[in-house]
Amino acid sequence: MSKTLALAILKLLRPLVRVLLKNGVSYGEFTELAKQSFVMTAELDYQPKSRKQSVSRVAMMTGITRKEVSRIRGQQSAKQTPETPASGPQLLSPEPYNRGVRIISGWNRDAIYHDHNGKPRMLPLDEKAGSFAQLVKKYSGDIPARAALDELVRVGAVTIPKPGYVSLSYEGAYVPDNSQDAKIEILGNSVADLLGTLEHNLNATSNTTHLQLTTAYDNLPRSAVDAFRKLSRKDAKALLANVDRWLGQRDRDASSVNSTSDNDGRMRLGIGIYYIEEDMTSEKKI
Repeated sequence: MSKTLALAILKLLRPLVRVLLKNGVSYGEFTELAKQSFVMTAELDYQPKSRKQSVSRVAMMTGITRKEVSRIRGQQSAKQTPETPASGPQLLSPEPYNRGVRIISGWNRDAIYHDHNGKPRMLPLDEKAGSFAQLVKKYSGDIPARAALDELVRVGAVTIPKPGYVSLSYEGAYVPDNSQDAKIEILGNSVADLLGTLEHNLNATSNTTHLQLTTAYDNLPRSAVDAFRKLSRKDAKALLANVDRWLGQRDRDASSVNSTSDNDGRMRLGIGIYYIEEDMTSEKKI
């Protein structure tokens, strides 16, 4: 392993280890998950072209003993269901998160659910046009409105300001304030997306790289923090609103006017924006 790669791994592990320690995950539990990930990745992403992946080859690639590889393979096979037959165990399911995002996104961009100022309005829970029930039906398919409401209330994305009505907690975003599990799920999905982009760019040619842009300075006064928070939130929300509108018009689930054939494949597209703030006064760095 090169020194550069070793330092990069230590740097990306630091915030992950903070999350693990905060949630009571021990080193032993982490190493077990790491072994599972090594075996699963070798199985799925490095299969020989002309034959099935073998225990010996996975052991050779990963440095894990053949006995351990066999044990982990057996666990993964036992976890597979009709929904996840060939792609390995799904440790994080994006479905509840994706449904919540679609509902909140539709509420934010669809004029039917806006007030006279063009802002997302409080919605009645009934089945009438412009209601929460109709919003869920339009943007989340077959999920019952009651189930959607319970989940969005549970994670703190919506509130019940008065009987029979529901309001957004945050304009323009699906923010699960009250559910640690939902926040951890977003952590897993978001970090996986970012690392997937970076991994692609490591080996991509200049004209096939995926968008990954960052700007940050490391010698600003503390008095600049609040102003930058407000600026970044405002500009990021405007950009995401435009992207969301464009994607929503083309997504088969979010748009009723999209007539693209299912034969055209199924792609997941999007961008992510994250805020950077780090105290450099006492530089406790790796």
